[in-house]
Amino acid sequence: MLEVTRKLVELLDLSPIGADHFQGDSEDLGFPNVFGGQVLGQALMAASRTVEDRLCHSLHAYFLRPGNHSMPIDYEVQRVRDGGSFSVRRVIARQDGKEILTGSMSFQVAEQGFEHQLTMPDAPGPDALRSEQEWGRILAPQMPERMRETLTRDRPIEIRPVDPVNPLKPEKRPPHKQSWFRAQGPLPDDPVLHRCLLTYASDFQFLGTAMNPHGLTFMSKNLQVASLDHAIWFHREFRMDDWLLYDKDSPSASAGRGFNRGNFFKQDGTLVASTTQEALIRQR
Repeated sequence: MLEVTRKLVELLDLSPIGADHFQGDSEDLGFPNVFGGQVLGQALMAASRTVEDRLCHSLHAYFLRPGNHSMPIDYEVQRVRDGGSFSVRRVIARQDGKEILTGSMSFQVAEQGFEHQLTMPDAPGPDALRSEQEWGRILAPQMPERMRETLTRDRPIEIRPVDPVNPLKPEKRPPHKQSWFRAQGPLPDDPVLHRCLLTYASDFQFLGTAMNPHGLTFMSKNLQVASLDHAIWFHREFRMDDWLLYDKDSPSASAGRGFNRGNFFKQDGTLVASTTQEALIRQR
């Protein structure tokens, strides 16, 4: 396991601070606020620590306030229900006594049932693509100095975008994005950790899907963007140290909000997880 990946695994390994209360550190990825995927992944880990012999099959969360990456985050888990097959947990994330995220997670015992899925869309394989970090090195000389370290830093999740957008010269495109995702280095055989890592990674390159048709990126001037909510459904088992295709589209943008959907596929075409997110996209 690479050092950056080990640090991410440790970031998700929360410390107990009381009955059903946990605390996690924050990381600075060069964004103004805490990366939303970090809070989502830690919230899922906190809820998972209160459930035995059941894995999360769905997560629904709302981002309430921007997080401060210089402060730890406290997670309170509320045990809503433990049934014969399903358990539900509510999680509240706080910093400085204020809620920054609230969410609900449902867990299910292993079960067999009917099977069908969407066909995996066409996409070039990851071996034919450059990583986000490689693209960052190419663009770095043209970028403001304050952004160069963020663009070229080592990353625990390797992302290889299909047909990447040049943030300096964005053009209007269809509301669709594809990227291959994989953790850097082998991971432990812990299905809870793999779910938390996918949750963490699912917030990367998601919001931008709704900006494609408008020729906008995070570097566009006079633009206010923020994730408002996030949902994930886990369908089948997977490993985050194997390549997964993240196929995303945006069916609608209106009223200052953009709606995004995504599906994660294994290389063999197996659909393993689905995501949705609504985001604020406001022209100032």
